[in-house]
Amino acid sequence: MTAELVRGQNHTLPQTRLEIRVSAGTPVVAGATLGDERGTVRGIEWIAHPGSPQLPGLEVSQQAAADHRLAVDLEALPTGAHRVTVLLALPVGVGGPVRFGAVPAPFVAVTGLDGTEIASFTLTDLDAESAVSALELYRRQDVWKVRAVGQGYAGGLAAMLADQGVTEPAALAGTIQEAVTRGLARSVAPPPPRTPEGDRVRHATGSADHRSTAPPPPPAPEPPEPLTDPAATGPAHTAQPHTAPGPAAPGPAAAGPAAAGTSAGGPINYAHPRRQHAAPPSPPPTAPPAQPGQPAQPVAGDATGWSMDERLYNQIWGMFEDLARAVAAYRSAVDFAESRMDQELDRALSDPRNRIGGAGDRAREAARAKRDELTSRAREALDRDLAQLAAEAAVVEPALPAAYAGWGNPVWHAHRIPMEIPMALRIGDLHLPERTDLRIPLLVRLPLERGIWMDSGRAASEAAALMDTDRLRRLAMETAVAHAARLLAVYPPGEFAVHVIDPAGSAAGPLAPLVEAGVLAGPPAAGPGGVASVLAHLTRRVDLVQMAVRARAADSLPPDLDTGEQLLVVNDFPHGFDDRAVTQLRYLADEGPAVGVHLLMVADREEASAYGPILDPLWRSLLRITPVADSHLADPWVGHAWTYEPLTVPPGSRVLEQVLPAVAEARRAAGR
Repeated sequence: MTAELVRGQNHTLPQTRLEIRVSAGTPVVAGATLGDERGTVRGIEWIAHPGSPQLPGLEVSQQAAADHRLAVDLEALPTGAHRVTVLLALPVGVGGPVRFGAVPAPFVAVTGLDGTEIASFTLTDLDAESAVSALELYRRQDVWKVRAVGQGYAGGLAAMLADQGVTEPAALAGTIQEAVTRGLARSVAPPPPRTPEGDRVRHATGSADHRSTAPPPPPAPEPPEPLTDPAATGPAHTAQPHTAPGPAAPGPAAAGPAAAGTSAGGPINYAHPRRQHAAPPSPPPTAPPAQPGQPAQPVAGDATGWSMDERLYNQIWGMFEDLARAVAAYRSAVDFAESRMDQELDRALSDPRNRIGGAGDRAREAARAKRDELTSRAREALDRDLAQLAAEAAVVEPALPAAYAGWGNPVWHAHRIPMEIPMALRIGDLHLPERTDLRIPLLVRLPLERGIWMDSGRAASEAAALMDTDRLRRLAMETAVAHAARLLAVYPPGEFAVHVIDPAGSAAGPLAPLVEAGVLAGPPAAGPGGVASVLAHLTRRVDLVQMAVRARAADSLPPDLDTGEQLLVVNDFPHGFDDRAVTQLRYLADEGPAVGVHLLMVADREEASAYGPILDPLWRSLLRITPVADSHLADPWVGHAWTYEPLTVPPGSRVLEQVLPAVAEARRAAGR
């Protein structure tokens, strides 16, 4: 189970022999320090760097590189070492970038020796810093954990080493940089772009701080994780992606000539340099050679990754980012054109002589003509980029596996229950008003690390406000059932169980496909007794698994405990819930995802207002989606309000009647 950390978040490490993988878009220096219980480095013998790359239980790279692999054996560390801090720094004096704000956001992952990712962290919000403490592995009560740090230092290596208690940090920093300079000829450069057009769209980054020279930061590995809903969580809420890094990329460009100039940039380069941090074992599909003067033709899977699923996943997120950037560039250019027109009019009309005769009219016409010209040029650039993205979407959509595909994709009619968990699951589509027919799949990583809230309230959107309350609630439950069916269909047999709480029995109709197929863990729980029973069962599972993980005693779990992933679908919350049940539900929302228990709540937040602010943390911990189209999701790069479109089963389709019996049959064949 991969944990995608945000700054300050920690995660328990399931093993002690690890690799730490670093990916950056430019050569960086990677090192590590050992600290005692207070985090103090006792001497230079506790520092691994390119000039001294090996310590007991720790080995780092001997040169600057765009990608690093650091080996760590926590059991072999010197006595008294309780902390391993991973350090990154930019080489100095070699003509390269001198601050992290001018390079792609570095990505750091902790993996097992087999490459299985345990936790990852994208270092965002860096600017003038030239050195950074990326993350730390630390021991707490005989349990090793990883914490995302992301602490930058404008003073470079010397300032960072001094902060860790190193004596004579400037001299040591000089020694490290000298070793890096000697080995720089062997450093690994970032891969060149595949097409001569250069980097992908960066129109939104033409601000005065010159961040337009850097590639855009990487997308978060799960968009609801990079997508937030400030309106849904109340005025006191600040966006909390919870499991995914929230990159804080530059917003729309400042009004000025730079913004106008960049809006007319070249076509999109589909070889996205940040779609994946590790090179695949075999090259991805490549586009056929483009005709002279024509853009390269997109190809499904034209991104890096270890498998086609991973390539498609990275390609989809690259498309999402490209659409965000292209639209941000267009909006920025339009704002600049309007601002320039206003300034020119103010200057012209401030002269009293222009207020008499035709001079003022001519000034107005000239200013408006210039505004229209700039806007037209920006729209041409946007249309060109959107056309290329639409062409890519047309190629990618038919090639998607079932987990990424909509219900109308023919792949579902030939679907077979897989033997491995896919990388992600599609839960809807996203689009912007500049081109509503260009839809980007909204993917969440699996296993789920954040619950889902299906909003059945009428205030969710204009479409919801115009819909009958009973119809909206039924539609919300039908959508939740479809999501549960997708999860059951993409997991191996017996590795995913669905529980349902329906206190009043009002969801019998929407639940019929799951009940009739026999794929639920038990009958839908109704009444106070049923609610209490299911919550007690799942709470016990969370407690037992947590204790087993902390004690490293997984073999001691009771034989009747289902260790597969569990999904609890809650209908019509908070009806039928007393204070104890609400407390248990909050506990499952907070602690459940880490041990495989997830929530899918169908609820109207306004109806839960009687509980007061006690439920605010619950809503904030869940990803809010809606059964109807709603523009409530905001991305962290440029702040667009994306319209979310739920996945719907085509009218007359019997895809659920085909998929769910296949799930039941696969479970019976596996003896589950």
